[in-house]
Amino acid sequence: MSTPFPHNYLCIEGNIGAGKTSFCLKLKEEYDCKLILEEFDDNPFLPHFYKEPERFGFTVELFFMTERHKQLQRHLVNQDLFFQFTVSDYFFTKTLLFARNNLSEEEYRLFTKLFGVLNQSFPPPDLLVYFHRSTDILMNHIRKRGRSYEKDITEDYLLSIQNSYFEYFRNIVSIPILIIDLNTIDFVENPRHYEELKYIIGRKYQPGVHRMSLSIG
Repeated sequence: MSTPFPHNYLCIEGNIGAGKTSFCLKLKEEYDCKLILEEFDDNPFLPHFYKEPERFGFTVELFFMTERHKQLQRHLVNQDLFFQFTVSDYFFTKTLLFARNNLSEEEYRLFTKLFGVLNQSFPPPDLLVYFHRSTDILMNHIRKRGRSYEKDITEDYLLSIQNSYFEYFRNIVSIPILIIDLNTIDFVENPRHYEELKYIIGRKYQPGVHRMSLSIG
């Protein structure tokens, strides 16, 4: 029997292709937890955005924000006593980080006002985990999964997203944030890697940023 998780609400974050959803799905296989997965495939503007980011940036980010808000409103506002805990493969603030990277200054100023209104209703996670991988590994993962709308993603774009996350983390002291370096880790195919990663995430952490490098032979 699995050891109970000490977190009631766990968020797994990371760059595109970091393995967020894969890890959440493995947790769901093992635990009786509520699973919240981002429904990004439903965004009809995403393929257009990767081809013409300046033209479709505001539209794609606005769609993401409203869809994430509806989903989290449905799952987080009312506590569900039938599950041991809740795990999500995104944090609502992700909306603001991607918008900062993808929008013009004027668009971003308007976007932050809308975000501020929608963000007021959600509880903070007990632990926010960030899966960190180098951009070359991320690009390899993206190519392997072969999503047509991701074929125009560049390493420079991934690096800019990574920098947005790290800049945000520097200013957060209210919740625990755990950054885990996973460059040599394959928790999908290697059970030992998964168990070690799960052990690290299953510990208690004080508010603020904690960083670990997971390297298993």
